Amino acid sequence: MTRRKVSNPLALAVLSLLRERPMHPYEMSRTLRQRNKEGSIRLNYGSLYSVVDKLMTHGLIESQETVREGQRPERTIYRATPAGQAEFEDWLAELLSTPVKEYTQFEAGLSLLPGLPPDEVANLLERRCEHLEETLAASDAVLGPGGADLPRLYWIEWDYVRAHLETDLAWTRRLVRDIRDGSLEGIGEWRRFHTTDADSDARLTSGENPAPEGDPASQTPRPPRKANARKAT
Repeated sequence: MTRRKVSNPLALAVLSLLRERPMHPYEMSRTLRQRNKEGSIRLNYGSLYSVVDKLMTHGLIESQETVREGQRPERTIYRATPAGQAEFEDWLAELLSTPVKEYTQFEAGLSLLPGLPPDEVANLLERRCEHLEETLAASDAVLGPGGADLPRLYWIEWDYVRAHLETDLAWTRRLVRDIRDGSLEGIGEWRRFHTTDADSDARLTSGENPAPEGDPASQTPRPPRKANARKAT
């Protein structure tokens, strides 16, 4: 990926808006919210002004004029420069054409999945499924399954996100099923690990000293000791 002078995706959104017409930051924020873009691009007013300043510094936008409406504070209206328009086109083309590795929180959790017992993991994944279902329902309630009768072009990013959510939900449900019915390859070793770990915890709780790490006794359980037989008199 190209190293951008301003890499925040919000900068790309600002350049997109200024290709339509000159705007001041408040209008930029309002327009992005009206178009529901904050669901795809992190947006807050403070970061917007910071992005605008950086775009100005690098000559990608410039001030067109400063206006005052009634008793409101003065507002600077910005427009994209030719360099800014070229940056927008190149950046957007790269985003659409070049896949990049994105390190998601869920993927990180999956990579460390055996750290918790199988049944607990299944319970947690079922809770994740509930959250995914709630997210799908809530988003459909706001936008509507058909984009509130808007052409698909205007909600295409939600179409993409929804497809990923549905895939995530279906995949996670399958994983829960495979854990519950024991068909997940390697689950026997996974269960034994936590059973052994639980046995060690039980020995510690009872006051029994566990065998030191590396001692063969830690690998092979000892047979129970027999009580000494009394000599016959």
